[in-house]
Amino acid sequence: MPRSQTSLGLVIAVIAAATFGSSGALIKPVLEAGWSPAAAVTVRALVGGIVLAPVAIVALRGRWSTLWRSRGRVLAMALIGVAATQLLYFAAIQRIPVGTAVLIEYMAPLLLVAFAWASTRRMPKAVVLIGSVVALVGLVLVVSPGGSASFDVLGLTFALAAMIGCAVYYVVAAQPSDGLPPVALAAAGLVVGGIVLGAVGLTGLVPFTATFGEVAMFGGLAPWWMPLLIVGIVSTAIAYATGITASEMLGSRLASFVGLLEVVAATFYAWLLLGERLTIPQMLGGALILVGIGFVRSEKTDAPAEAVPERRRVVARRVRLLK
Repeated sequence: MPRSQTSLGLVIAVIAAATFGSSGALIKPVLEAGWSPAAAVTVRALVGGIVLAPVAIVALRGRWSTLWRSRGRVLAMALIGVAATQLLYFAAIQRIPVGTAVLIEYMAPLLLVAFAWASTRRMPKAVVLIGSVVALVGLVLVVSPGGSASFDVLGLTFALAAMIGCAVYYVVAAQPSDGLPPVALAAAGLVVGGIVLGAVGLTGLVPFTATFGEVAMFGGLAPWWMPLLIVGIVSTAIAYATGITASEMLGSRLASFVGLLEVVAATFYAWLLLGERLTIPQMLGGALILVGIGFVRSEKTDAPAEAVPERRRVVARRVRLLK
């Protein structure tokens, strides 16, 4: 991959992490006002999908067959990348400390490294292993997992399942587009995922409650829809569109490591918007995550692993045409 394209992909991935990370600080006042997590995430996904829909329609330029050909990828993004991962994470934090659940879910990059190791039977390069360890240490420092909750097997199982869902999101996002614009994948995945989340909530499988009064926001009061609208546009529409774009450009492994900056961004927003304390270990952890990303980025590779089979197919088609 050209260095300029990788650099652009990294910039887009950082934007994705920064926008994804803002969701917690913005959603917290809504949850404190009486919204259940499932209800808030449903509205967030639907708003994000609706906001992206006009852009997706323009990007498709009438090529609706492209969306139909990619229906499997769209459904995987919707059901796993949007709906399942969110529900599993919320189920986990009901049973185990939030810090522990976040730590487990964001070990997804390490899962991708391990999966590549097992599937190719080739040990990752030293820079990748070193970067993985350094980033994990940084993640532990930023998240500071712990709490008084007792060991809960079901809670840990939900968190591990959320980690798998997070890893699947990066893999699906990094797959060859086959002509489907990233914004179209994001829009379709969010709309379908939001509908699925709403359906699950309405069945009563998860708590699904909402209030429609004013909420505390930025030191004052705001209508209930304002933080949800900001989250839907910034933390969802922009975040998913840029996240998918970055994954296609960088590959799932590097994009997932850059995605760890979402945890750093969430901590920063909590300090900036909610007044939560930002500790020296957390700042050190953020620096270590950056160092870990640098190690993974330094791995010499011509293209993301996901793109190699597609390139081989293209070359094979060209050979057949020449014959």
